[in-house]
Amino acid sequence: MKSVNKLSDKQFLKLFFFCIYLCFLIAAFLMPDRNTMFSGLWQIMSQPSKVTTNYFAVGGYAATFLNSALVGMFCLAIFCLPESQPNQKTILAFLLVTGFTTWGINLLNILPSFLGVLLYCFIKHEALGKQVNAMLFSTGAAPLITDLFIRYPYQEVVGFTWHGILLGCIVGILIGVCMPAGIAHSGKVHKDFDLYSAALPLGLISFMLQAVLYSTLGLAIPKVPDPATLQVASPLIVNTFCLFLFIAAILCGQFLWKGTWKEYWHLMTADNYQADYLKQYGPGPLLMNMGILGCCILLYYNLIGIPMNGITFGCIFCVVSCCGCGSNPLTVLPIMLGYVAASFGLGAISNALGGNFQNVLYAQPIAVGLCFATGLSPICGRYGVLAGMIAAALHLCMVTVLPSLHGGFCLYNGGFTAALVCVMIVPQLERFCKTKIERKTIQAKS
Repeated sequence: MKSVNKLSDKQFLKLFFFCIYLCFLIAAFLMPDRNTMFSGLWQIMSQPSKVTTNYFAVGGYAATFLNSALVGMFCLAIFCLPESQPNQKTILAFLLVTGFTTWGINLLNILPSFLGVLLYCFIKHEALGKQVNAMLFSTGAAPLITDLFIRYPYQEVVGFTWHGILLGCIVGILIGVCMPAGIAHSGKVHKDFDLYSAALPLGLISFMLQAVLYSTLGLAIPKVPDPATLQVASPLIVNTFCLFLFIAAILCGQFLWKGTWKEYWHLMTADNYQADYLKQYGPGPLLMNMGILGCCILLYYNLIGIPMNGITFGCIFCVVSCCGCGSNPLTVLPIMLGYVAASFGLGAISNALGGNFQNVLYAQPIAVGLCFATGLSPICGRYGVLAGMIAAALHLCMVTVLPSLHGGFCLYNGGFTAALVCVMIVPQLERFCKTKIERKTIQAKS
């Protein structure tokens, strides 16, 4: 057997993803409600998954873990196509999908957009393997597909209908066809300062679809799930699974792939703009970064006391998804501090003005927002802590407003918000501020 240290990047990633999804599969059979695993999985696939839907409440714990494992293995099978080649966004794409399998994505609602990317490859005469990332990113509007399948144009679920399935497939294929081009040009808009780059085209597509399918036709957008469902949570299950996975990642990075703390420190302190940690540092420091970053966000969620439901569970993996392309504890910490400072500061101002401030740290939308605000970490890495905190504060102000644009059908709402923050703040930073490297150069000359 080939030594793990001699694996190519693609071989390493296949092993990496397989081990993660195997953990989800094993966990599914260890859950206390495993006897209802398959009936719960059907509930997940046949019930609305609009943001924010807690799959722990819809199908149960075992079904949620099974859904994550099956979706992940399906995506991994596509990644195993001979033409597929990994890049700095591959880890992000896989772990982001993994995060959403606990509150929005299932085996059924991802298929139409996958077919759309397949159609794009046929039209453009491209190998499907080269568009695996686009295929995975296209799932960000999966909740809309489910709604079209089971209740459009009604408020209540009526079940699968032929016209609903047809409309859902058409819309999903349209999304899939549009995503590769949108992803290719997204970075030019926010200058690659939003790690969740695919969120910009998907957010705009979701906005357009919401307008065409609902607002323009005068149809009411279905309501969000009952807030009471968010209380179906298990700190024991979430903490145990995440700690096992993240500690295992740290240990494997150190002992199997020989990552050192010196290399990891260099990873954290180097410029993280357009970073590719796998190519720059190798699997060892990358795995260490995943584990430590995951433990940090897990600790934060425990400290603020948010319910450990399917949404919180998934958000942990959404944060970790950027572990290979720019996020690390030193660049994420300013974002977290900015959220905390903005929450307390704006809350005090609201109280003084007699307002009804709701963006407290332990509110579910704000916890979800923080997850995607970490995509702004390149701003911290390039311009420093203060710039990162300001970007985070702007993100907090906007993240709960944007769902009205896409109707709550876009899972990448926080990443979409991050892109808009970049559009506003990056030109000002480039015009008025110096980068950390420029400041150090000036200090060295003085």
